[in-house]
Amino acid sequence: MHFSKKRVLLLLNWFVVYMLDSLITSKTRLRLLVKFFINAANRGHMRGLAEEFNESTNAIRKELNNLSEAGYLEKEAQQNRVSYRANVKHPLFGSLQDIVHKYLGLDRIVETVLSRMGEVEQVVLMGDYAEGRDTGTIEVAIVGPALNTEYLERLTPKVEELIGRKVEFTINGTKLDKGLVLYEQ
Repeated sequence: MHFSKKRVLLLLNWFVVYMLDSLITSKTRLRLLVKFFINAANRGHMRGLAEEFNESTNAIRKELNNLSEAGYLEKEAQQNRVSYRANVKHPLFGSLQDIVHKYLGLDRIVETVLSRMGEVEQVVLMGDYAEGRDTGTIEVAIVGPALNTEYLERLTPKVEELIGRKVEFTINGTKLDKGLVLYEQ
């Protein structure tokens, strides 16, 4: 049996999503991992996370405690509330961040963009996903002097099918200093 490269990539992406969903049965825990491990700069506190995820504070508290006790998250007291962030010193931090990026399909986006876009200087994740909110629409800014915009228009639906999420690309002429840099030359 012979599979096309596109079919193999779709199967691999489905496999990563399936494995992560089956390994992490708590949707709240999965959302917290995305929040904190997509970008190490992301922070959150229990009530804010409960509002953001539209979850009860008890569900958020339980998962934050589990992730903190396992060493994946660090706690920091700020005035009268506790703030959480990813523990970048944890031995599995890089692996967890890679898994979250694969779960969201960010690795496929970068790989596909770099293949035929021209002189790409920077690929930057913007918007909700850069802040760790899995809202379904991934905003990506591509920076470069002479980019193939026609290819980008044809690429968008293919990437969306590949990763199972809506993707919005924008093109910039100058490097960005905000967002999460996924690639930089």
